[in-house]
Parts: sequence; C-alpha cells; structure tokens
Amino acid sequence: MARLTALAGGIAVALALTALPVAAHEHPSGITDLVTPAVVRVEAVSHVEITLLDHIGELKHVERSYDIPFGQGTGTVVNPDGTIVGLRRFAVNDNDVAVYAANKIFAEHHKAKIPADYDKHKLSDDRLNRHLQGCYPPKSDTATCIINVTTEITAFPNVSPASTDGFKVKCIKAGPDPDSPAVLVPVTPVAGGVGMPTAPLADKVPDQEGSPTSIAGFLGRPGPNLQHSVEIAHLSKGGGQGATGRPFADPEKKVDEPVKLGGMADKGLVGAPVIGDKDGHVIGLLVGGGKEGKMIGVREITGILSQAKVVPRRGAIDTAFEAALTRYHTKYYTEAAPGFQRVLELYPGNVVAAGLLKTSLAKRGGPEDQGTKRAAAEPAGSMPLWPFIVAAAILFLAAGGGAYFLWRRRTPDETTGPPLQPLAAGQPLDLDDGANQTVVVRRSQSFQAVPQQQQVMTAPDPGIKYCTSCGMRLGPAHRFCGYCGHPIET
Repeated sequence: MARLTALAGGIAVALALTALPVAAHEHPSGITDLVTPAVVRVEAVSHVEITLLDHIGELKHVERSYDIPFGQGTGTVVNPDGTIVGLRRFAVNDNDVAVYAANKIFAEHHKAKIPADYDKHKLSDDRLNRHLQGCYPPKSDTATCIINVTTEITAFPNVSPASTDGFKVKCIKAGPDPDSPAVLVPVTPVAGGVGMPTAPLADKVPDQEGSPTSIAGFLGRPGPNLQHSVEIAHLSKGGGQGATGRPFADPEKKVDEPVKLGGMADKGLVGAPVIGDKDGHVIGLLVGGGKEGKMIGVREITGILSQAKVVPRRGAIDTAFEAALTRYHTKYYTEAAPGFQRVLELYPGNVVAAGLLKTSLAKRGGPEDQGTKRAAAEPAGSMPLWPFIVAAAILFLAAGGGAYFLWRRRTPDETTGPPLQPLAAGQPLDLDDGANQTVVVRRSQSFQAVPQQQQVMTAPDPGIKYCTSCGMRLGPAHRFCGYCGHPIET
C-alpha cells in the first residue's frame, strides 16, 4: 500500500507541474493591456447662454449661446458603473466664461473691437462702455446682460466602432488645484448588465529611482484612425505627494522625459494613467504640460475616491479578460482565444480584446503556441504502461502470499489433541497392590464428544488385555484404563 500511495503522489505532482505554465505569470511584466480597455477620452465644455439688453437705440434683446472648450485629456474607469478618475481641469473652468461671452456678444452686436478673451475691457465710447461694464458679472439690478453658465463633460470610451456621442458625466468631487484628481460619474447609468472595463489601482508608488512605467491615453477623440497611445517613462526621485508631483527622468539620459511628457500632456495625454511595470496596475496620473511632465501618485487617487465615497472595484468583464490575458502572454493562444471571445460577448466594443483575439486566432496551433507544443510532447515523453502493470502484479502477489501465511498461522494443528485434565478432587483411585502408581486422568468433555474410532485388532495375544472403550493396552493388574478411566471387565 505504501508503494501505491507513493505512486499516486508522484502522478499528482507530475500533473501539477504540467499544468503550472498555464497558471503562472498572472500579470506579465510590463503589460499595459490590463489598463488600456479602461482609458477614456474626456472633453469638457462650458455652455454659456447670454441675453444682451440693448438700450442704446431701439430696445432690443440679443440672445446668443457659446460652447467654450476648456478641458480635454484622458481619464480612467475604476468602477464598472462608469466612475472615472481624472483631473480637476476636466471639471472646473477656472476662467470666467461670463466675461468671455460679454466681450463676444458686444463685439458681434455693436461691431466693437473687443478681444474674445477672459479680461474685462473698456471702450472709448462712454455710452457703449457703460453698457459693456453693466454686462460684466457680477449680476446687478442695472445689468445689461443676463448670463447662464453650465458645464458639460463627455467621456468617449475605448470601443469599436467608436462612439460619436460618448456619455455625459458630472464631477462629484475634485481637489483644489487644476492638476488635483477629480471623480466623475455618469449622469445616467451605463447601459449593460456588466458595466464597463476597469483599471486596477496599485497599493503604492514604487520607491526605486528609475522604475520603468508606461503611460496610456488618447491624443484626440477615439475613432477609426485614432487609437490609444502608450509612452514609456521612468520615475525620478522625490515628489509623489501633493500638487508638486513625482518627476520623470531617463536613467540613461538619452531622452529628456519631462519635456517629452509635458508635450504629450498638452496634446491630450494629461490625466492619463501611469502604469507600473511590475504588475500592470495604475500607480498615478500624468499632470503638467509645457516642458515639465510629472505624476501625481495613487494615494491622491484613492484619497479623492474615499472623499467621494466611491469604492474602486473590478467587474465580470475584467475577470474574464485577465484570465484570457494570462494565457495570451504565456503563449497559450489556443486557450486564450475562447477567453477573449467571452470578453467580447460581455462587452462587444472592447478594442483591446478584439485585437488580442485576432492575434490568438492567427497563432493558434502554430509553432509559438505552447499548448500545441505540450500536447505534442506528452505522447513522446510519457512513461510506458508496462512498469505500472508489473508493479501492480507484484503487489497483488505479495498481498495474496501474506494473506495465505496469516491464514496458516491461525489454523489449529489437527494432530495435537486437547490437553488432558486431572480427575476431579476427591475421586478415589482404585489401584491393585502390585500395580504401578499410574496417575489416572479423564478426557475433557469436548474430547468425549468426538466419536471414537474403533480399533481393528488381528490375532490378539490371549495374555494381553485392551480397553474395550478406547482400545488402550492394559497392564495385568489394571482395574481401570489408565488413559480413559473406563473400568475393566474381569
């Protein structure tokens, strides 16, 4: 039995080792695919409705409406319900768009030379200037303009075909500075039972200087000819807390990363998730612009989410996608393809899953497919069956032999009779004077119960007597059989 146990254990270990490549590398190093399905393009617009009360000539109401874009960049979905983390600059316009609208409507209606900016101006004509100053906020009883300002924020998901309208979001919490994180939630619930893909958040920012990272986001509105971009960067020392941010620096000093990333931020990558190279989780957001691109850390992200009472979590789409992605990056393309198909069933527009499915189908069963290699190697490298058959036969014979010898040891010896018992106490012994003092014993009851075999005698000697009960030879002076105690007939 010990041999069988060892053999079973060996087989179990072998099976576990053969299945190990599939389960290994849950998050392949340097991967950004865990995050890129969850990146969105965010565009913010201030919508201004203004009515000019013209009292200079004939009383007239002049109505205009203006859409003033003030924020654009990249956000990251952190909850299947569509909750996005971005920057304050996407949600709050720090410029006074009411002043902009006043300048614009006066310039259009009165043909005045007023710049379309956010500064208050004066005109040389006193009457026009009085009306212009009365149009600027704040509103008063003598105001010449009625102004209503609303903010409209639209998120465009990373889907194919591209969404032309996106979905509207609103800001529920934001930090104090333009580069502070903000929480945006959909105005209406996201359609679909499983929601949207999400990005995993890291526990902390890597401390090591020169840690490699990737930054993924959009440089424009997603479309057939514009997909998400990925930039490589390295963390420098210092920063990481508050509005100052963590700087970037190339450890080999081949690229001026702050300038490069600052330019990418101005083009639309601002707010994009910074992805750690170790496990593919989000460690921060890209901020800054111009000649200085930096990163705010994941602590600021989780802090603003906590203030907004939003819990970041992963959904069913992410579970299916991550399982398929593990097989894909370990080159088990045959097994990865059904996983990506399942992801597309849950979220049909997933651009990343669709691209990886196409690659998996192209490489399925090919020379790179580890699943095919393992299936082909198993018959050639497997152990033949005959050693197991021989071992089983030996074990069977050993068990049978042991059982036989054990049975033999427990079988009583048929040739050995039961022990003799002395006569009961007080029973007299009837001996002749000249007889030998032979102890007379009596058979046990069990022995007497056994039928006695009659002894056949031929040509007996007349001088020799035998017991008529048991056939025992008697001496000349015996009156009782010395073996069975039967009286002797005289």
